[in-house]
Amino acid sequence: MNVSTEELVREALKGNSDALESVVLKIQDRIYGLAIRMLWHPEDAEDASQEILVKIVTHLGSFRFESSFETWCFRIAVNHLLTTRKRRAELLNLTFPLLEQDIDKGLEYCSNHSTPEPEQDLLVKEVMIGCVQGVMLCLDRAHRIVYVLGEVYRVDSQTGSHVLEITPEAFRKRLSRSRGLVRNFLARHCGLVDTSNECTCKRQIPYAIKTGIVNPRRLLFAGYSCQSYTSAESDVSCDTDERVAALLRQPQYEAPNRFVEKVRALVRAEFQTVRPHH
Repeated sequence: MNVSTEELVREALKGNSDALESVVLKIQDRIYGLAIRMLWHPEDAEDASQEILVKIVTHLGSFRFESSFETWCFRIAVNHLLTTRKRRAELLNLTFPLLEQDIDKGLEYCSNHSTPEPEQDLLVKEVMIGCVQGVMLCLDRAHRIVYVLGEVYRVDSQTGSHVLEITPEAFRKRLSRSRGLVRNFLARHCGLVDTSNECTCKRQIPYAIKTGIVNPRRLLFAGYSCQSYTSAESDVSCDTDERVAALLRQPQYEAPNRFVEKVRALVRAEFQTVRPHH
């Protein structure tokens, strides 16, 4: 029998530790996906996700069942991600002009350097995901979070405005601006969005390795499931907005196994704090 998340929350609040663990397992991938798209580096995303899940577990008794549980969790996650200290990737202060310069340098460098053949598929995937994440880093936090919620997770303006505590109009305005910035950049540079563009993930590999953005011995992103990450390139029937959205929605992030084990331990440790507010 399929048990809704809200029913599991009710059981957790009655003292059912298995239900509490099931609640966390249901939401952890979405929280991790949100965190990694905001912070870029998987380790920073793991740390932030754990901090968010602690808040969710310890404040579970304050959930009033007035919205969906996921919306309530997003509100906690978003507030945390908007106010947390800048992490390593954000400290680079990446902008669209700086990313454009890096792309040009990569194309120039690749003309005299080749990619290691045995590792090429994994390296292409590593560059693709890292670059897409980098494009989102060019947005400030306020626009990045709206873009991730509205474009990646397809949250409507009513829900998004509730999560961010802004008006639906403000949410739609930020989403439109974010979409425009991302679309215009990728449409001008990315070969996956427009095959007439010179830049491809393969061509960027040598420069990415040279500058240390990609470490072939320690890949950050290539292990994630990316079932349709070339769909944006292959589906020529889509308009530019749809191709960009298809690219940005990949990969389907799943919390790493080591993180899952840490979260299970966290749930057991925090279980005694879960009590309904009367």
